[in-house]
Amino acid sequence: MAVWDDLVGQERVAAQLAAAARDADAFVTAVDRGEQPELSGSAMTHAWLFTGPPGAGRAAAARAFAAALQCVSPDRALGGQPGCGFCDGCHTALIGTHADVEAIRTDLLTIGVKETRELVRRAQLSPASGRWQVIVLEDADRLTEGAGNVLLKAVEEPAPRTVWLLCAPSIEDVLPTIRSRCRQLSLRTPPIGAVADLLIRRDGVEPEVAHAAAQATQGHVDRARRLAVDERARARRLAVLKLPERVGDVGGCLRAAQELVDAAAEDAKQLAEELDEKEAEELRAALGAAEGKRLPRGTAGAMKELEDRQKRRATRTQRDALDLALTDLTAFYRDVLARQFGSAVALAGGESAAAVERVAAASRPEQTLRRMEAILECREALDRNVAPLLAVEAMTMALR
Repeated sequence: MAVWDDLVGQERVAAQLAAAARDADAFVTAVDRGEQPELSGSAMTHAWLFTGPPGAGRAAAARAFAAALQCVSPDRALGGQPGCGFCDGCHTALIGTHADVEAIRTDLLTIGVKETRELVRRAQLSPASGRWQVIVLEDADRLTEGAGNVLLKAVEEPAPRTVWLLCAPSIEDVLPTIRSRCRQLSLRTPPIGAVADLLIRRDGVEPEVAHAAAQATQGHVDRARRLAVDERARARRLAVLKLPERVGDVGGCLRAAQELVDAAAEDAKQLAEELDEKEAEELRAALGAAEGKRLPRGTAGAMKELEDRQKRRATRTQRDALDLALTDLTAFYRDVLARQFGSAVALAGGESAAAVERVAAASRPEQTLRRMEAILECREALDRNVAPLLAVEAMTMALR
């Protein structure tokens, strides 16, 4: 299996990255022979920006490219392509244990200056054992302005064997000075059939469940997988799809808003239960505190820093869960609008088809558009840090 096999519906991008990996391999091979090759004019460069809609697989493409850059398959010397997927370089890069591949995905709302300076420091190092030093920044859109300015210098003047792989929803989400120094790759939403095939092949999902999940998420790979394998995720989605028929009066609107926010908070709590205690125990052990014993003097600040980070992560998790629910709600009204205009397009939520028909028959297209705008306004309000309950209550009142 090549490293590109999980890039669903991204044949053009995979071809570009494969060409770059070949040139990168030739560059390192020439350097190892004592030559002084140049990357200018080749398919390879030191900074890349992967953009595309949610679920397109930006991070997956970056990780696959990182693996291809570290490929040590002996077949390369015989004309084979880097990125075999089996060698030690590919395997460790893909599972996140390669010493020269640093993958950063923040659990917080932003990436600050302190974290970025540490990345820049690492980027100046020569590869420890691999062919390249690769930094994968999956959430480049979450860099603060100060962090972006710190990163700019490293992208502008990279070390000879360092590669930056930045991921963001769109080029507008990255500072103009940074994106102008990156080679840009735009990914597209994968075809629904291709996503279903991936779930069947990679995750062993039953075909019927795989196709339903891919259809419901409209080609979003990660969400489709979660929906296919997590029964609680399916239950939460069904609850969201019932909301449009529960907002007939003020009381119904307020109850629906509270339940939506509570469900998002429960998601955050569930993640916290899975991660917080484990992280705390690992830190206590690292600080030298035996089980049931007090922390050594002078280490309380480290525990407090961890607790603060966990609280910020819980805030992001709640926001992400709310955003996911709002995305499902938007898809519902998109189906309503399609029905109102007589379109035969496939429904995103097949299980809510009857509700879609009822809402479509009981309202006009302009009302549906107004409701979709209310959902967008709610998402924008959440981005501005409006209190979640206030933002969602305003939205549900507008959905009446």
